[in-house]
Amino acid sequence: MAGVPIAFSEVLNLQQLGVPETSIKHGLTSMESDKWIVSVEPTQVSLVDLQNQAQVTRRPIKAEAAVMNPGSNILALRSGKMIQMFNLDTKSKLKSHEVDSPIVFWKWTGPNNLALVTATSVFHWSAEGAGAPAKVFDRHPTIGANTQIINYQVSPDAKWCLLGGISAGQGGGVNGNMQLYSVEKKVSQPLQGHAGAFAKVKLAGREDPAQLLVFHEKKSEDPAHKLFVMEVGRDPSKGTPHRLPPTTIPVPAEAANDFPVSMVIDAKDELAFLLSKMGFVYMFDIHSGKTMFRTRITQETVFVTCAQESTGAVFGITVRTGRVLRISLNGPNLVPYIVNTLRDTDLAIKVAGRLGLPGAEHLYTQEFERLIGAGQVKEAASLVAASGAALRTPQTIARFQQIPAQPGAPQPVFQYFSTLLESGKLNEQESIELAKPVLQQGRPQLMEKWLKDDKLHCSETLGDLIMPHDTAMALSVFLRSECHGKAIQCFVQRGEYDKIVPYSTSVGYSMDYSSMLSQLLFNNPQGALDLAKGLVSAEGGPLIDIQATAEAFLSSNRVQETTAFLLEALKDNKEEHAYLQTKLLEINLIGGAPQVADAIMQNGILTHYDRAHVGKLCERAGMWQRAAEHYTDINDIKRVFKNSHQMNPEFVVTYFGKLNREQSIALLKDMMSRGPSNMQVCVEVAKKYHEELGSEELVKVFENAKATEGLYYYLGAVVNVSEDPIVHFKYIQSACMLGQFKEAERVCRDSNIYNAEEVKTYLKNAKLPDPRPLIHVCDRHDFVDELTEYLYLNSLLQYVEVYVTKVSPTKTPQVVGKLFDLGANEDFTKRILMAVGTACPVEEMVEIAETRNRLRMLQPWLEARVATGSTEPGTHNALGKIYIQMNKDPKAFLTNNMFYEPKVLGPFCESLDPSLAFVAYKKGAGECDDELIKISFTHGLYRDLARYLVERQDLELWAKVLNKDEAAEAGEVEVEAAAEKETQRRQLIDQVVEWALPESESADEVSCTVKAFMAADLPGELITLLERIILQGSDFSDNKNLQNLLILTAIRADHTRVSGYIDQLDNFDAKDIALICVSESHMLYEEAYSIYVKFAKPEHTTDKDEQVEMQVLAIGVLVDYMKDLDRAKGFANQVDEKPVWSKLGKSQLEEKMAAEAIQSFINADDPSEYVKVCAEANEAEIYTELIPYLKMARKNLQENLLDTELIYAYAKINNLTDLEVFVNGPNVANIQTIGDRCFSEGLYQASKILFKSINNNSKLALCHIHLEEYREAVAAASLANNVSTWKQVCFACLKAEEYRLAATCGLEVIKYPDHVDDVVTYYSDLGHFDHLVSLFEQGLGLEDAHIGIFTELGILYTKHVPEKVMEHCKVFFSKLNVSKVVRGCERARLWAPAVYLYMADKQADNAVKVMTEHATAFDNDLFLDSIVKVRNGEIVYKAVNFYLTMHPTLFTRLMEVLEELVDHSRVVNQLKRTGDWALQLGQTYMKSVQKENLSAVNEALNELYIEDEDYESLRKSIDKFQNFNMIALASKLATHELLEFRRISAYVYRCNKKWSQSIELSKNDRMWKDCIDTANESADADTIENLLRFFCETSEKECFCAALYTCFAHVRPDVALELGWLNGYHHFIMPFLIQNMRQTYDRLQVLEDRTKPPPEEGNQDQIAGTYSQLGGFNSGMLMLENGGGMGGMMPPQQGYNGQPDMSGFAGAQMPPQPGMMNGGMPNQMPMPNGMGPGM
Repeated sequence: MAGVPIAFSEVLNLQQLGVPETSIKHGLTSMESDKWIVSVEPTQVSLVDLQNQAQVTRRPIKAEAAVMNPGSNILALRSGKMIQMFNLDTKSKLKSHEVDSPIVFWKWTGPNNLALVTATSVFHWSAEGAGAPAKVFDRHPTIGANTQIINYQVSPDAKWCLLGGISAGQGGGVNGNMQLYSVEKKVSQPLQGHAGAFAKVKLAGREDPAQLLVFHEKKSEDPAHKLFVMEVGRDPSKGTPHRLPPTTIPVPAEAANDFPVSMVIDAKDELAFLLSKMGFVYMFDIHSGKTMFRTRITQETVFVTCAQESTGAVFGITVRTGRVLRISLNGPNLVPYIVNTLRDTDLAIKVAGRLGLPGAEHLYTQEFERLIGAGQVKEAASLVAASGAALRTPQTIARFQQIPAQPGAPQPVFQYFSTLLESGKLNEQESIELAKPVLQQGRPQLMEKWLKDDKLHCSETLGDLIMPHDTAMALSVFLRSECHGKAIQCFVQRGEYDKIVPYSTSVGYSMDYSSMLSQLLFNNPQGALDLAKGLVSAEGGPLIDIQATAEAFLSSNRVQETTAFLLEALKDNKEEHAYLQTKLLEINLIGGAPQVADAIMQNGILTHYDRAHVGKLCERAGMWQRAAEHYTDINDIKRVFKNSHQMNPEFVVTYFGKLNREQSIALLKDMMSRGPSNMQVCVEVAKKYHEELGSEELVKVFENAKATEGLYYYLGAVVNVSEDPIVHFKYIQSACMLGQFKEAERVCRDSNIYNAEEVKTYLKNAKLPDPRPLIHVCDRHDFVDELTEYLYLNSLLQYVEVYVTKVSPTKTPQVVGKLFDLGANEDFTKRILMAVGTACPVEEMVEIAETRNRLRMLQPWLEARVATGSTEPGTHNALGKIYIQMNKDPKAFLTNNMFYEPKVLGPFCESLDPSLAFVAYKKGAGECDDELIKISFTHGLYRDLARYLVERQDLELWAKVLNKDEAAEAGEVEVEAAAEKETQRRQLIDQVVEWALPESESADEVSCTVKAFMAADLPGELITLLERIILQGSDFSDNKNLQNLLILTAIRADHTRVSGYIDQLDNFDAKDIALICVSESHMLYEEAYSIYVKFAKPEHTTDKDEQVEMQVLAIGVLVDYMKDLDRAKGFANQVDEKPVWSKLGKSQLEEKMAAEAIQSFINADDPSEYVKVCAEANEAEIYTELIPYLKMARKNLQENLLDTELIYAYAKINNLTDLEVFVNGPNVANIQTIGDRCFSEGLYQASKILFKSINNNSKLALCHIHLEEYREAVAAASLANNVSTWKQVCFACLKAEEYRLAATCGLEVIKYPDHVDDVVTYYSDLGHFDHLVSLFEQGLGLEDAHIGIFTELGILYTKHVPEKVMEHCKVFFSKLNVSKVVRGCERARLWAPAVYLYMADKQADNAVKVMTEHATAFDNDLFLDSIVKVRNGEIVYKAVNFYLTMHPTLFTRLMEVLEELVDHSRVVNQLKRTGDWALQLGQTYMKSVQKENLSAVNEALNELYIEDEDYESLRKSIDKFQNFNMIALASKLATHELLEFRRISAYVYRCNKKWSQSIELSKNDRMWKDCIDTANESADADTIENLLRFFCETSEKECFCAALYTCFAHVRPDVALELGWLNGYHHFIMPFLIQNMRQTYDRLQVLEDRTKPPPEEGNQDQIAGTYSQLGGFNSGMLMLENGGGMGGMMPPQQGYNGQPDMSGFAGAQMPPQPGMMNGGMPNQMPMPNGMGPGM
């Protein structure tokens, strides 16, 4: 918007980002900041990231509303009464809460607070913590439940809240009401208005910022709209709150019913923007309350707004359309607009001054002149302060200075400066002018205050003014103004030497530190130290030589300072500083400060010094520990450790950790050899390093020293953690030797490491008075026999009893056994047993007694155990054996005792009495079945065994005796044994049949026995048994199980009896038996059929449903197993039951008898198998027979398939009439599917009826195509409006040569870019190119023509109408796919259009490539325009070659264009490779780029100048541009035939400090002046002396005199005097001698002044003055700058290179400048004869 004070633009469109229109409205879309837009959609929430190119993130969240935190990625969601906060960065839920009342409005009022508005109250919910929303206030009645809340604001100090809403008014208007609430006072004030906001601004004339409420007011009875600006929350003690009179808002007449919807504050510019419902925007100045601009930016309502803090812009979103608008201040146009349109000069001046905007300069000037003329100084000063930079000039200061002061009033200039200071910061000139009078008045404290408040602009001039008054303040000024030299001078004057180097390094300032350090070393050693520390610690490395500096300190006997300096310099501990590290320690160790050296070594900051040398020094100083640390040779270490008693024991212990194993052992041996004084520390060493040194070696050390006690203490410390057997053994041994039996016992008891055999042997041989260690060793390692023997033989029987009773009762059997072997007394043995009692293991004891035939001796002990209630099997087994041997009623014991083990006593009884063994085995309750069977067979106990088997009812046990042995059957045993076993089995079976079963009255026993016979595969015996039980009459005749078993056994063994059993028996399971009959293993189908028929009769089955079920099963046998469908059909006719017919139909269906199956299903009235029926009918194509079935099925079912198949059947028999009637009637058919099916089978008439009925115009159009009804097809396609349909109809019409209809369809197809290629391909394949071009030309006029149409037409033009290509590209370039059209042009060799497209598409590289490769495409202007835009730099150099080859006359123009883009060195090399003519051609170009001072360019031009003999140009080139191989050029020109070129050679040598070569060349050409200038410039005394002698030898007196004059600073007086005396040149050397005497006098005078003692008073000031005024180290002051004195001082008259000038023209002469031919010789000096330039 040019010329208006706001900038307006559309930055985004939400609909284009996929946000639906229905979601872009109040409550669903929110924008809390310029970071995110959140929109709630029905099934998701869309997040638009404005900071990331409007990237849209969609999350599958169902919510009513969502708002994003303005400061962080925290999303608040609301659904019903549930509100939640989620952190999107951490993907976690922060908190949630369920509110009591529905939320009608919510908004983030800050980064940590979410405001919630309900129908009655306002709540605040903090994002921090886990607290619930807190109520802030209740809604005022004026903003009650009927009011729609549209805004809520909280003041910056969070003490004021503003709630705003709208409601319906009279006459269709909209009323606005707001509620202003004070959080502190808890009171509300209603306001009539629509929008408001809080603003924090800085008001003129006030120190504290003002918190303003800016709001719109519109009372219902007053049509005027007003703007109010009032301050809220100000402390009354600070003054009256700010308040502006209300101003009228200029609402246009056409917007009388308009009302504001939001107000947004531009905090950056302190403006307010008001947006209305009708799209108007108003801009207000908050300071004055005036309306500055009004315009209408949109026709839609902006329903949500937010401010952008960084720019002050305002963002808004329009309802439904989703346009995101940006409104901001257009600063450059604001002041002109106020001046020219609003004509408010006062407002323009204030706004321009406050915002620093242009456009009010002339207003400021006019107003300033008016105020000055009126004598309003204060007002004029305020105007200047408010004008920004417009009036802040030196002229303004001068104007105020010229105004005379009024009596009793301050000077105007002071009023001016005071006003400026109140408003801001002074500029440079103002600061200087203010400082002058303030400092003259002696009030530097004011300057200090202003500097602290940053009110002054710091400059070098200001610092110079302050320097004489306050050095610290001047330093602050110099630092801020970056006057580095002056700042360092201040540091020197303040003695802050340690700050000089960090400051210089930080600002990149270089200076001569060496001279400064040398000066300070004698005057201020501490200062020198501080400076030296800074120099060696500088960033980037030391700035001084460390060794030289240290030696300088040391030469002054400054050991302390030397140490401090070296510590700082060597803190990085670098290897190259090894010598200095050694030196540092040496000077302290020798110089009487060993404690310093000790502290240095203690800190460990130095590691590269000579350790051996330092170790010797430490030893001399008596620092034994440090000496030991530095020695590595074991002999040195032993020598030092002779003083180990003076060392810290902790150090000694730690020191051993640094030695290797051999050294440690050797040192330990040495220490132990010097007596017991070292034993304690050696023990500590052994404790700590026993793992590294090895326990065995350490033990040897102690044993060799015979230090048993030391060995004991050492091993005692490690025995608990060591796993070395030697350690444990030696510890036990040393403990025993020292009488520590308890400790030996402890280790023997607890340790698992020692060698038990070794320890046992030692203890036995030691014969200790206390055998407990031996007892523990033998007990733990199972040496019980040896222990027992040792104790018995040594008469320690009491320890035997103690051992078995207290130590290890479980070992009692071993002890007793050993006592039996030793022949101990039986009473002693029995006493031991009775003492141990139940703790002795029975089994082991009994075994030992049995092996030694002492079992009966245990009877009292065993009976005692039983008497105590013992139930141990071993106890009772032993007693049983004793009773059986003694024949003490053994059968009663075996029968009644419940605790013995049958498997133990059974075998014991077999040899004595088999019947007892049978009783014992029978007592085992199944555990001894195998033994019981074996003994029964062996001893013929068949009847007992048979009874036992029947009673046990155990099928596994039955299997053991009834089953034949497989091994026997396989021939693995002898025939006789097999026959014997079969005989035993037959005898057992006979006993079972004859005795066991007849005696049994238990059905379970009978049943189990029968099952056992069945499992044993004895069907014959089982049938006989069952017939006897069932058929011959017994208690079990009607038993169903037995009848089932009889029939089943017959089925398995003799199926000829099955039918008879079926007829005779009635109480069996018919269904189960029948199923077994029809199984694959038996296939007794007739028997099964008979069972079903028998039990289907009423006399067997009374229930009708069960009868039908039996009939269905019967027919199932016929159809499923017997496959006799004819017999089944007869059976079905016989019974005539629907389930039977249904079963028959299914079977017929499976047998592919579709027609018969359909009839059976009709008889059964069963539509259940309609899916299979339809499939089979379709396969058999019996549609006429199928139709009755489908009609029957539709009566019972409403299935999609039935109606669909019925339609298909009508279609197949071409019954279109019934088809159309059915389709138009009610049905649930899938018309689409059946239509597609008919269409695919070519039933197009039927398909047309079907597709027409469902309005599937796409398929209907295809039907018309197949029926050749093209017009109807186009009509159907227009109704379908589907691209694929249009395309198919188009191609069909084109194939049928219906071109007009094809074009109609084609226009609809090419609207879609994805289908354009298909149309082109089809047209092209048929050869209709003209129709194709015409089609796309028509397509250009489509309303929604896309880029593909224009692109494809361009490609078609390249192929078929090339003359139209260029025009098409120019007219429609913006709508072309350039790359595709370019490829088309290249294929058609249309280079001009290709170049145009490349250029228009900013593909300059390709455009240049085409023009260089194809001459017809070249155009110079176009090429030059393209070449500067290429991205690939190599193309530029190819263009250079192209122009040199093809267009050499245009080369210069090309290089003018490419001058800033190319590497000139590379171009010059290209010219050289091309040839000399190319260099000549490029000479103009090279001259123009020589300012870059490139070696290749300089050398090429110099070669050209030499070839052209243009010495003047060559000399200028050398003077200006010296980046080339100057020595090579000088060598080349040295032999040139022209003098001027040889002079240039000498000049080049001179420039490169090749003085001898230059002088020799000049001598050869008699260019004496050049010789003198060269010698003077060399500043080499020998060179000058040789030249003087040459002049003397050649009698060139004038030249000799000129040389003395020119080279005065470098000629020794004795040389001049000698040559003058030898050659008689007294008059020629006299000026030189006079000037030399004068210089000597001046230097002596300066020296006397310096050495003169200073006066008593003002000594410090004089020193400071000396530092600040003197300028060079040779004169005795510090060099603070690079070769110059202090700024503002007149330098002493000096000649070139700092020496006194004897010419008498010191005031006018300048030092020689580089490149001057005469070496800087003054023009006033007369030239010697014959030495002119033309000499």
